[in-house]
Amino acid sequence: MNTGDMSKRKWWRFLVPVLLVVNVVVIWFIIGSAKPENKPVVVEPKTEFRSPPMPDSVEFAGEWMPLDRFDVYESLDRELLSNAYFHSQTIRFIKLAPRYFSIIEPILKEKGIPDDFKYLAIAESGLDPRAVSPAHAVGFWQFMKGTAMQYGLEINNEVDERYHVVKSTYAACDYMQDSYEKYGNWTMVAASYNAGMRGVDRQIDRQKTDSYYNLLLVEETGRYLYRIVALKQILENPEQYNFIIPEKEKYPIIQTRSVEITGSVEDFADFAHEQGINYKLLKDFNPWLRQSYLKNPTHKKYIIEIPVLN
Repeated sequence: MNTGDMSKRKWWRFLVPVLLVVNVVVIWFIIGSAKPENKPVVVEPKTEFRSPPMPDSVEFAGEWMPLDRFDVYESLDRELLSNAYFHSQTIRFIKLAPRYFSIIEPILKEKGIPDDFKYLAIAESGLDPRAVSPAHAVGFWQFMKGTAMQYGLEINNEVDERYHVVKSTYAACDYMQDSYEKYGNWTMVAASYNAGMRGVDRQIDRQKTDSYYNLLLVEETGRYLYRIVALKQILENPEQYNFIIPEKEKYPIIQTRSVEITGSVEDFADFAHEQGINYKLLKDFNPWLRQSYLKNPTHKKYIIEIPVLN
């Protein structure tokens, strides 16, 4: 073999790998250029949790809260945090409030009780007429049995008027009036509603102060007024706390008609059907009826509310 042939072979040994690499690069470039253009990268905004806005000043029942005190400020901030970020519960309160506020606001006004006490009903029961606490406080205003009977509510095997929204609201107003006569300010009235007048009196005697803001109270009572005020702030200014609930999404006020009973009712299921509704709706609107019947041996007059359905 001559020297020229050997040179050619060496040249091809070098050229072949180079050509293979070039082909691979060309093929990669062709395939890559055939792909659709890359979409722009969308950067999702990160979720941010912020402290709910604190008001510069706030009052409950016409009495100003001393927010210049750090302990008062932080106590209200805690309840605003708890309720502003308890979304499902607070949205439900916003939706449900018009239905029950329409019942209790006129009664509060009639009895001379500040309108802000309607938020106490939310703090007490979550606007649930059937609410029962672990201590067996019952109904919209969470009455214990003894206190309820003291303020004129009927409680027996067949009837428990603690579940009666209207009658229990009147009884709650009477309690608040008695408490106001004793303490002379609505802040202490709210505290006594939670702890009882005797419970509050014990702490006043022990600590030698009659100011809610200066009293060391059990946690539930110590947080109680702040929770009421936080609920007031949010329900009066929902958009400020990022609750956007259109009016059409709030629960409607259901009109009712009254049926008077002075005798017995053998079967409330039959009674409901006679009134054009079902047993469930009858009990929903009259949860104070505790049985499926009413003996009523004294022929007492009862008013039963029947929802007017379209």
